[in-house]
Parts: sequence; structure tokens; C-alpha cells
Amino acid sequence: MQTDSSFTFVLFGGTGDLSMRKILPALFEAHRAGGMLADSGKIVAVARHATDRGEYIEWVNKHVKPHVSKNGVDEAAWASFLERIEFVNIDLGKAEDFVHLRDAIQDLPGIRVFYLATGPSLFVPICHALASVGLNVNSRIVLEKPLGYDLKSSNAINDAVGEIFAEEQIYRIDHYLGKEPVQNLLALRFGNALFEPLWRREWVESIQITIAEELGVEARGDFYDNTGALRDMVQNHLLQLLSIVAMEPPHSMDSDSVRDEKLRVLRALKPIDPRDIGKVAVRGQYHAGVIRGTAVPAYATEPGVKPDSRTETFVALKVEIENWRWAGVPFFLRTGKRLADRVAEIVVNFRAVPHSALGASALRAGANRLVIRLQPNETIRLYCLAKQPGEGMNLASVHLDLAFDQFFREGQMEAYQRLLLDVINGRLALFVRRDEQEAAWRWVEPILNEWKASNKPPKPYASGTWGPAASSAMLAQHGTCWLEEEN
Repeated sequence: MQTDSSFTFVLFGGTGDLSMRKILPALFEAHRAGGMLADSGKIVAVARHATDRGEYIEWVNKHVKPHVSKNGVDEAAWASFLERIEFVNIDLGKAEDFVHLRDAIQDLPGIRVFYLATGPSLFVPICHALASVGLNVNSRIVLEKPLGYDLKSSNAINDAVGEIFAEEQIYRIDHYLGKEPVQNLLALRFGNALFEPLWRREWVESIQITIAEELGVEARGDFYDNTGALRDMVQNHLLQLLSIVAMEPPHSMDSDSVRDEKLRVLRALKPIDPRDIGKVAVRGQYHAGVIRGTAVPAYATEPGVKPDSRTETFVALKVEIENWRWAGVPFFLRTGKRLADRVAEIVVNFRAVPHSALGASALRAGANRLVIRLQPNETIRLYCLAKQPGEGMNLASVHLDLAFDQFFREGQMEAYQRLLLDVINGRLALFVRRDEQEAAWRWVEPILNEWKASNKPPKPYASGTWGPAASSAMLAQHGTCWLEEEN
């Protein structure tokens, strides 16, 4: 992915956790690879927690360097990367301070990218301040989630930002869309004649999409207690992955063709009747438990969390898509904190053969399945049946692997690295369009409203497990189970 695109990358929230762990390490990896970033490209960090460039570089060396290059840091590359970095100290709450930013970047070349790695409450003030000093032209703006608390607040932010930046200037980022296996899912489906004829209701029995975390809310208790798993993970990451899995073949891979097809999926989601929410939606909250031998506290005792909190840290949903391709196929979505393992995966369960001439073993579970692992290791694995060596026709489940790190010699690109390069180069396909976001909020909002109206507490689950038993019971009603329960 070579580029000659000159750029000025302005990072608001330059000393924040996201900048430290993801954004600056991703930019360094692109710089270290050579040819991905134009030599003239500059990174301008904006923050209040440093007084000048020297202090900021000291902070970068201390806090960012440990997060880059798993196999050690190339010191020469690191030193040349630091030369790209400039720093501006401004108060984001004072529009008049943005004159200093304008003066600092007005003579720098190329497209301007403004990355808002801040809380959503600052999105609109920052955009207005940029416009007040003429920085909303020849520019792109990147908005991190969460973009609003509900449909109304999301629309309010989008309306305000849309008055200042055109839709084609706005990059709403969802880092799961930048992961290598998600890209390979598109290649698998639309580049291979083997899978596309099977990718429909006649041959698919069910689909599971899981994003599980071992970590709790860590230092994000104040934020998370006002958000919850449905807003934090389902409305964006899980529904975006669902739309990628279920979309029709796009006319081409240009940005609007891909996003048009994703939008059709989101608009085809079967609305959940509030009277049925107890049957198709499970919410839970983690209690104290043990993960990998270490005792961890209950959610309600985490810093920043209200002791009587009813915020969900776990959600499992049964989702249906009302169109010809997917009618009647259940999609099971699941996400949670303090679960038994850190994993993100898509499981496509194909139907068993209609009649087995090879005996009952040909109908066993564990075969006729495609597992797309997004994290921690990125692989695609196809399970099928094969004859065991020896006498008789005894079948066993075997798998075919596409392990990217073994098959391809070049290293994989991290999700943020790919997405940041797409912003710099003006590629919108992997970013969320406003109408997609609105469709997702419209589908999620009745669930939020019903949970609020009922005022029922989330179901408890012990940390280190796979969530409330009701999650497993929901799948059992459909004659299936979560992947890890099969054995």
C-alpha cells in the first residue's frame, strides 16, 4: 500500500489512552514499513497535559514506545518517526485557542486529517472551533465511538458535524472493520465460487458472532456505567460484523457500493417486539470470580461504578434478517466483559447432509462449519468430515486452516494501521456512513427502552465464565449451543 499523499495528521487527545495504545503505534508501524507514509507527512499532537514539544516527546517515549513493534523497536526508525511529530498545547474548550493550531499547521503540506480521540461531548465544540479558523476545508475528520447515547443524541452530533464537514469528509471509525479476517471474509465470499452458492438460508443453519473480553471496565467505570454493553459493542461492532457477513455482493469495492449493501442488511433486521425481549435478549452483569487463577472484583465494586448499578456488562441476542437470502436463519450475537477468554469470532454453521449413507457419525456436530477468528490469533478454519484410518467407515472432524501469519510472509497490518492509511488516502469503504449508523440505532433503541422501562436488574454471572445461563438456554431453544459448549 504505497502512497505519495502528503498529509498533516492532527491528533486531538494526544496524551489519551487511545493515542498511546493504538493510534501512535499504528502510525509508527506505517512509518517503519517504508513507503506507506509520505516523507513530508507530519503528525501534530494536541493536548493540555504537556507544555511543549520536548515534554510531549518525552511522554511518547515513556508511554507509546512500549506498545510498538512486538519484536523490539527499530531505534533508527523510532528516531525518524519522532521527527514527524509536532505539538500544540491548546484548551479544547476555548475556541480562541484554535488560532494557535491554525498558525502551527497552515504552512504544512497536503490533506489535513483531524482525529478526534476525545470524549464525544467535545466533537461538536472542536468542529465549530476548527471552522471558526477556516480549518474545515481540504480536510477530513475522524470520529471515534460512541457517537451519541441514543438515536436522538447521535443525530444531534451528526447534524452539527454535518453543518461543518461534508459527508465525504467524515470518517466514523469502527476498528473491527479494519481487521484482516474481516477483509478476507469479503475475499472468501466474493472471490471464490465454492462459498457463494452456500451462503444462504438453504445451506446455513445458524450464525454466531462473539466478541468476548477477559478484562473488566478497568479505569473506564464512569464512562461504562452510563453506556453498557449494548451501546458500547452491539450498536457498532457487532452489527457492523453482522452486516459484513450477511450483505449481498456489491457492484464493486468502492466505498458507497459496499456501504449500500451493509445498509440494506441493517434495514432488513427484524424489529424486536418489546413483549419478546425476554426471549431473544439476555443482559448480564459480572460478579466477583477468578480468571486464570486471579481473583477479580464484581462490576458494582469497580472504581467509578454505582454500587446499585443495573448497567449490563454482557449481552446475547437472537437476531433475524427479513430478506430472501436469510429468512429463518438465526444470528446469535454475544459480547461481554470478564468472560472466560478473550476472543472475537464468527461461526457459520452449515446444515448437515439431508441423508447420511455413511452412518450417524456423518451427522455429528463439529463439522460443516466455518470459523473466522478475529482475535487473538487471526485465522479462518473450515471444519469438515474425513474417514479415520483403519477398518470401517468411521468419520472424524478435521479442519483446513488459513493461518495468515504462516501462509503470507509479509506481516499482517493491524486494524488501526489500515484504517489510518485509508483516511490519509481518502478511502471510505471501511468507515460507517451516517445512514448505517442511524439504522443501527433504530434497531437497538427499542431494546434499550424496554430494559429501562422494566427496570429489571441484569442477570448475574461469575467472572471467568461465559455469561449468564440464560444465554445458553436461548440457543438451546433452537437446538444449538455456543461453540465452546459443544465439547
